[in-house]
Amino acid sequence: MDPVTLTSDRLVLDALTPRDTDAVHTAAQDPDVQRWTTIPSPYLPAHARAFTERLVPDGWASDTMFTFGVFLPDRTLTGALSLTRRAPGTAEVGFWTAKEHRGRGYTTEATLTAARWAFTALAVDRLEWHAEVGNTASRAVAHRAGFTFEGTLRAALDHRGTRRDCWLASLLPADLGLPPATPYLPHRPAPN
Repeated sequence: MDPVTLTSDRLVLDALTPRDTDAVHTAAQDPDVQRWTTIPSPYLPAHARAFTERLVPDGWASDTMFTFGVFLPDRTLTGALSLTRRAPGTAEVGFWTAKEHRGRGYTTEATLTAARWAFTALAVDRLEWHAEVGNTASRAVAHRAGFTFEGTLRAALDHRGTRRDCWLASLLPADLGLPPATPYLPHRPAPN
């Protein structure tokens, strides 16, 4: 798939390119970004180049990972967001926000924009969010975006060679008033 550009009220979601390498490298120096994501630590200029020059375009080309820079209209980078296909009809959202842009609702807005696109253009019927237990900022974004929390998965994340517990939540097309690509029959407990 060729990269697409999405817009919201305040943001432009656009594929990261080599022109964004320096901004990605700068934002990724934040200890919180390195602590709560799977990016290399320390994060070197070569990592940012590999991300913008290979990982991002390869994900789009293979139709497996759709990585957006989250930009203000003047192309100021506020963060990054990826949708990764995990199974037919299922994708996982991941994101980080540059320190100076936190607390403004940008990542929630970007998540909802990307979710609508995934539900309508990619035939995704389940968008999952995972985060290491303790990542309360990421959890707050998922909560504000309307994800339903489903529990804690034990030893489900490998973070630099250590297994860690993670929270799991999901968002369905119906949560945003959209029809599913395939029918959904939710479990209904039997009456007592």
